[in-house]
Amino acid sequence: MKNIILTVMIGLAGFTACGQQAPSSSNKTEQKNNKMNTDQLTNSTVKEAFEAWQKGDSQTFLSFFTVDAELYDDGNPRNFQKFVKEACGHERFTSIDKVENNGQSIYGNFHTESWGDFRTYFKFYLNSDGKITRLDIGQAN
Repeated sequence: MKNIILTVMIGLAGFTACGQQAPSSSNKTEQKNNKMNTDQLTNSTVKEAFEAWQKGDSQTFLSFFTVDAELYDDGNPRNFQKFVKEACGHERFTSIDKVENNGQSIYGNFHTESWGDFRTYFKFYLNSDGKITRLDIGQAN
């Protein structure tokens, strides 16, 4: 009787193991090759700043801004330098859905480690020298 129970248990364990799937290597490849298509970003300054943000390169990102650049989050002023220090490399766009205002306003899906995924916008304002003076960010409808 013990042998029958043992045989049944081993058989069931084998069926369970056969039903499991190994982690797919295609998911890893998909994540590696998930490069954002930035062709629709027609303003070269915004495009380069955006690409630096996506790479988590805060030093390059900041190089496109004036020293006294302003940040508004859903219309509320925030400390720009602090935001970049805390968010760059931890938050990123996962898609670009719409670009407006001569390539200076970007709308898309966004991922953050603390708030999860949501639709957002980044709106860049440039001065006559081509430097970014203001960045508006917030949740998009």
